[in-house]
This record gives sequence, structure tokens and C-alpha cells, in this order.
Amino acid sequence: MKGLLLRLSALDADAATAVRVIAHFEALLGGALDPVTLTRSTAGLAGCAAGLELPDGRTARFAPDGAALAGAPGCVSGRVDLEPAGRVWLERPGVPGPFDELVLEWMAIAARVLVGRPRPARTPRAADPALVELVLSGREAVEDRARALRLLGLEPGTPLRVIAVAADTGADEGAGTGTDAGVEAVALLGRGALRGTVRVARVGSLGAVLVQRRGGAPGGEDAPGGEGASGRRGASGPAPDGTGTASPAAELRAAMRERARDRSTARGPAPGTRVGIGSGADPLDAHTSWAQARSALRFAVAGAPHEAVADHDELGPLALLADIPVERLRAQADVRRLGRLGDPAHGERGGPATGQARPGGELLAALAAFCRTGSLRQAAAELHLHHSSVAARLAHVEKEMGWRLRDPQDRFRAQLALYALRLAGNGDG
Repeated sequence: MKGLLLRLSALDADAATAVRVIAHFEALLGGALDPVTLTRSTAGLAGCAAGLELPDGRTARFAPDGAALAGAPGCVSGRVDLEPAGRVWLERPGVPGPFDELVLEWMAIAARVLVGRPRPARTPRAADPALVELVLSGREAVEDRARALRLLGLEPGTPLRVIAVAADTGADEGAGTGTDAGVEAVALLGRGALRGTVRVARVGSLGAVLVQRRGGAPGGEDAPGGEGASGRRGASGPAPDGTGTASPAAELRAAMRERARDRSTARGPAPGTRVGIGSGADPLDAHTSWAQARSALRFAVAGAPHEAVADHDELGPLALLADIPVERLRAQADVRRLGRLGDPAHGERGGPATGQARPGGELLAALAAFCRTGSLRQAAAELHLHHSSVAARLAHVEKEMGWRLRDPQDRFRAQLALYALRLAGNGDG
């Protein structure tokens, strides 16, 4: 671990910090753990007050200097709820720190161990970015890629999948408050969301995740959940790529739903996380899965887990749309009109979003949910809205676009236009 930290410190300070956070909690979990030790050490690691409430009534709250704190928590900057009750939290004044979410994810894992819940069998490991880039390169020698795989703890003879993660906080980059995509990937997977051997690193502006499942038994313990959130067989059944490795799409959507629930009580903007999943591939051809993952990422849009996770296998022939030049997509009439409809300044009355006007993003969200489910009530349930509200938004879309969404052909046309709009806006993933 020390050797990895030294290499990471020279290559990527954010990745090195993420590894230090994980190593800190790994050490705690390997020793005699109690609420006081966990909370005091977390406060020292985070540099702000931390607290813990367990379902059995045990509580602890400490300042970063190790002093015990009494009374109710002050300014809670982030929290994770435990089941069936309890929570862990940080109390940082001002904007949450860039690694607060990762710290909370691991503090919650340790707290669950305290109350007797089993720890995930395997947790993701932040990997040396240089080794991951070597594995994902199609230009390096086969011998070098095989050596990098072994150094990462992966088997050159077992198929793997590559996942691309993008994080967009919408924060002011000049203020330094953005979320690193590699850190976001570790945080997303910090609950043991994926079975198998998982390695995470930042590659360029994206988080890269290597997932290898020995045995690759589809629909077995490596692929809980059965159906994906979209109703397609994303996590069980034989893989369409023929490798026998099941897609982790359903697991990732479940992890995003769980994190969304935790974020509902947190302060500050939540990162707009998007995920693209490549097909299973021979590890020495990992660059192919990486290219597919980045292509699938262009189809994903932050928001509901159904839309935020795009699987290259699930897309099927629709993935070919990504080969169309962005300029041609943007020039298409339906895409141009849908883009204007989705503009944040657009309202239900065709003008700026004031009063009762409906922002364009909500119109596109309603359209996407209806196209995916084919049902007004199912779309409303996904969006947590009354069906009459969704019907009003769809009526506005129909008026602006000249479509009849109950007509299967028009609904298919609308779905294609939505995909094309995403591809036009996510030209580089």
C-alpha cells in the first residue's frame, strides 16, 4: 500500500488521497472497532466534527482535535443513513470537502459492521492510474498489458468489463469545488455495489472502473437483482457479447438509487453522475470495452438511475447512432427543436421559466420517462409526480413538436430524437 501511495502521489494527488481514505478505514476494520474509535478517527481524518448514531442507541460525536462533543450536531454538511435506523454525519462549515462523500461512505460501512451487518465481501480499490491507462491502451505491447493486469490483481485469462464514470457538479471550477470523476466512481462503488474484483482510477476527465468476475456465472451471486431498472435483462441471463459475463447495469442503478436517498438530506449540490458500461472483453482487449463504455456514456443523462446508467449491450443497434458526426445530429430538425424545448429558459408557455412556466428540463424528463415505459402512470411513478402533471408536460411537448405520443411511430421518433440530442450534447462523453 505504501508503494502504491508513493507512485500515486507523483501521478495524481486526488487518487492518492482517495487511497489514503480507504486505507484508513481498512485499518480500522482490521482492528478492535468501537463507536468512539470510529467517530474520533473519522473527525481527525476529515478535519471537521463527525458524529454517529447506531440503531441500538449508541452515539458518539467528536471534534477534529479528538475532543468529545456534547449536545445536538451543529451544521451537518453531509450524512448517510443506516438501516433500520441511525446515521453517520460530518459537520463542516461552508462547502463540503471534495472527499467528504467518500469518507462518509466508508464511515457508514464501518458503522454497519459495528451493528452486526456483514461487510461487503469485496470493496473497490483505487488503482495506480498509470497501470489502468496501460491496460486500456490498444497501442502498448501485449506483454506490458498482461504485466499491468497482474499488478492490478486481475487475471489476463478472465473476461472483464470496463465502466466509464463522469461527474458534473455544476459547481464553479475556478472555486475548486468540483468533484473528481475518479473519486466519484470510488464513492459510487463504496458500498460494495459490484461483485467481483473492482479497480478504479481516473483516466483523463473520467473515472475508469475495471470489473472482473471469476467464473462469470450469469444470474448467479455476481449478478443480483435480475432485471435492470429499465425492465430489460441487464444483470442476469447470458451476456449479449458472448463472454458469459453478466452486465452490472442493474447493480449500478441500485447503487445510484441508494446514494440519491442519502443525498436527499445532504447540503450542497449533488454531482450529476453519468455511467457508461462496455461489453465483456478479453482483458488484453480492454481498450475495446473502454471505447464502448465511453460511447455508452454519451447516451446517459444525469438524473434518474434509468437514464444515468447506459449499457452498451442494452443499447444494441442504437449504439450505432454514436458513429454519426455531432454536426449532423445537431443539424437535424427534430433535434434542433427538442434542444430548444429542453433549454433551461424555456417554459410551458414558450417563454422564460417564470411563474407557473415549466422549465425545459422537466419537459424532457417527462418525455424520456414516457418513451421508456410507454405508460403515463408508470412515467409519473418514476418521476414522483401525479399523472396529470406528466400529462400536461407531454401535451406541451406534443404541441411544440407536432407529435402524437400515443402513436408508436411518433413515440419511436421522439426516443430517437432524445438519444440524438444527448449524443449532440455529449460529443466527447
